[in-house]
Amino acid sequence: MAATILIIDDESRLRQLLARILQLEGYTVLEAENARAGLKILERDDIHLVISDVKLPDKNGIELSAQIKQLYPATEIIVLTAYGTISDGVTAIKNGAFDYITKGDDNDRIIPLVSRAVEKASLQFRIRQLEQRVGQRYGFDSIIGYSKSIQHAIELARKVAVTDTTVLLTGETGTGKEVFAQAIHQASPRRTGPFVAINCGALGKDILESELFGHRAGAFTGASRDQKGLFSEADKGTIFLDEIGEMPLDLQAKLLRVLETHEFLRVGDTKPTKTDVRVIAATNRSLEQAATENHFRLDLYYRLSVFSIELPPLRDRRDDIPTLAGQFAQQEAVKVGKRAIQLSPAFVQKLQQHAWKGNIRELKNVIERAVILADTHDDGSTELTPDLLPYDMQDGLFPANPAAMDLATVEQQHIRRVLRHTNGNKAEAARLLDIGLTTLYRKLQEAGLPD
Repeated sequence: MAATILIIDDESRLRQLLARILQLEGYTVLEAENARAGLKILERDDIHLVISDVKLPDKNGIELSAQIKQLYPATEIIVLTAYGTISDGVTAIKNGAFDYITKGDDNDRIIPLVSRAVEKASLQFRIRQLEQRVGQRYGFDSIIGYSKSIQHAIELARKVAVTDTTVLLTGETGTGKEVFAQAIHQASPRRTGPFVAINCGALGKDILESELFGHRAGAFTGASRDQKGLFSEADKGTIFLDEIGEMPLDLQAKLLRVLETHEFLRVGDTKPTKTDVRVIAATNRSLEQAATENHFRLDLYYRLSVFSIELPPLRDRRDDIPTLAGQFAQQEAVKVGKRAIQLSPAFVQKLQQHAWKGNIRELKNVIERAVILADTHDDGSTELTPDLLPYDMQDGLFPANPAAMDLATVEQQHIRRVLRHTNGNKAEAARLLDIGLTTLYRKLQEAGLPD
């Protein structure tokens, strides 16, 4: 798609001549005779480059350049200056213009200059589009649910997002705390900065300290070079500390210092490092109770819980389950090349009856498994039915007479079905069955099935 250039100049002959030259270069060119008309075009169309005269009937072109850059940062501006007004062009550049052209004297510069300006603007437009896609994927609109409890959590998160306040997300495992953290970041003034996440419970103390704060070369055995920590990586952005309740007490003291002074010490360093980062923490534990038991610093708890948001468990928002399940099913269907996915009423009913101790994460895994196992009909459609659910969700699906289908027979049939789906790939079958590979081989041997 050709870049679009807007020429703003009250001299019609010069404007039309320049437009013709640029059109021959393959650009789409729009024209305006004054600043007011030019701003209306900018409101209506995506303009990559504005070429504007300094002296316009209704506005100074230098002031117009500053206004355009403020309203449309991705748009580049080239200023047209008359003889003896080079200083105007220089001032315009200071206000954000890409460059300037002296009327009548810079004909050889026009095309190369326009080309460079358009190239820069096109890159900025692509970056803006990518940021919009990221915002759509990770923003609040990506959080599915219409129940009162989840909408209340979203409302609180939206309000705190525009501030720089530390946020504590609480709730059971699998309730979507990282999704909320990303949405808060995307809705914040820090959205153009990095979003860095770490699970504080997944690493040992020494490794976690080095990951968070970095280290100097020689600080410990194996530290052959300096390493930046995540607090440095997240500068001007957001750091998400998941499972904050699992952080060792001595590291909690270092985190408290970061929150209070915006600086920290790398491992092996004596000079503090500054950082400008927003902290969002999450936990599935009661930090207040942990503090009373001396497992968590009370002062850090107060500092983290300036603004606390509790995310509801899935069992408290059962009306959202059909919508969530449908969305997950469509996403998984795209991955495995299936289409026209439907959820049978009995399947949805079983989902709504389940306890969901693993919350949204568990639901997503169950749907992924069901989509993989589901057979595609001759018409290309695929229906998710209760027999595709894990056994603990299939109460009442089997005949009342136990002799008609004993547990061993049901298990063997299911293993056969999974192996057919994986084309005999036992490692993949074991993953789908959520059992170890050695356990699968043992069950095959016990059932007299080929291994």
